[in-house]
Amino acid sequence: MTCLILIDWQKGFRQLDYWGKRNGQDADKNAAQLLKAWRDNAGQVVHIRHDSVEAGSPLRPELPGNEFENFAQPLREEKVYSKSVNSGFIGTTLNEDLQREGIRRLVLTGATTDHCVNTTARMAGNLGYKVIIASDACFTFERKAPTGEQLDPQLVHNVHLASLDQEFAQVLKTQDILQTEFPHVYKETAL
Repeated sequence: MTCLILIDWQKGFRQLDYWGKRNGQDADKNAAQLLKAWRDNAGQVVHIRHDSVEAGSPLRPELPGNEFENFAQPLREEKVYSKSVNSGFIGTTLNEDLQREGIRRLVLTGATTDHCVNTTARMAGNLGYKVIIASDACFTFERKAPTGEQLDPQLVHNVHLASLDQEFAQVLKTQDILQTEFPHVYKETAL
């Protein structure tokens, strides 16, 4: 069984005055498409929420930005894990719960490509999971290099996915994941 993990799909990431320029304008739509497919096919879904401890962060638990995006509101039967670091495995029972349920394959989507998606993917790979990252269902923000150079968010996104691909995860687009995971659905809709 493959588990879909939605990482930090929170309203606080809309505050571009805090985060800066963003890539992946269709990431939300693609993540919503993956979520719908998993729910329609009785797949396992997990939500991870970042409860920031940083002063001024829009992701602090007491702020509205901590809330999940509307499309990513967990259903009652879907597990939610809260973290205050980059990895969904640190300070949570995610690994133990996945192991207990016999899940060894994960599809990751979320924010941000270079932080929480990256760190969760690396840890999952090191823990022995087969990890797939939905490249077009993740996004990040511009970053400032130690040299002071401003790095474009698409460049940051691409470099991190390139570092993860075939080392810690397989990087695929949403449509490729859907066709692999649910070929019966795509065979029917292609007619």
